[in-house]
Amino acid sequence: MGTSDAPPALIPPQLLTEALGFSPQLLLDDIINVANHAVQDGVNGTEDFLQQRISQQGDMESTQEIEQGLVAFQTLLEFHTDVAFDFFEAWSLRNIFAVSADLPLELMDEVERLRNAVENRRRIKRQLIRANHQKSAELRRARKLFDKLAEYESTAAAKSLPAAVLEMQKSVSTLPELKPATIAALAKLRHTEAGKRQWETGRAGYINWAVSQLMVKAKEEGGGGAPTGRRQRRDVQEG
Repeated sequence: MGTSDAPPALIPPQLLTEALGFSPQLLLDDIINVANHAVQDGVNGTEDFLQQRISQQGDMESTQEIEQGLVAFQTLLEFHTDVAFDFFEAWSLRNIFAVSADLPLELMDEVERLRNAVENRRRIKRQLIRANHQKSAELRRARKLFDKLAEYESTAAAKSLPAAVLEMQKSVSTLPELKPATIAALAKLRHTEAGKRQWETGRAGYINWAVSQLMVKAKEEGGGGAPTGRRQRRDVQEG
């Protein structure tokens, strides 16, 4: 014969339950356990019924026969249950929980897309939280600065400062230049002690101050030369 009777090689099934996160074998075991409990409950109910019937009839000699019959009945039910659920388990693993090899994995692509979307949302949320903390810190610093500036007077008066400064500069620019005698007098004032005028520093300081005043006055008057010594002394004494 050209054909081989060897069974086809079994391909490891791709279980849908693995994608859903639970084992199919555990689910099938739970179903089989429910069936076994139902068999046991049926045997126990039959035994209770027969025991009550024996008690009512007073036939205690049939107790051994009832026990043997119950054992045989339980064995028969368990055998058929095991055979039936063995086929059910094999069929379920091959059909219900199996994923065809040629089935397009659109679900996995969709899950991956959703995972990426969730990850992007989480990343954006972290960035927003970080930016919110930064803006909150900046807002606190701005409020502290605002509270400090609020202690000062209104800025309405400060608006006139530039115009006042320009007017002052214009007034200063129109003043005449200082004369040499005035500059010399100011230079002598710098050498006086702090807090004292030149004429308060002593006799020499007073004479220097008086002479400088007379020199300035004579030059301003332009009255044809300096005053005589007697006039100078008289002015000094009067001063």
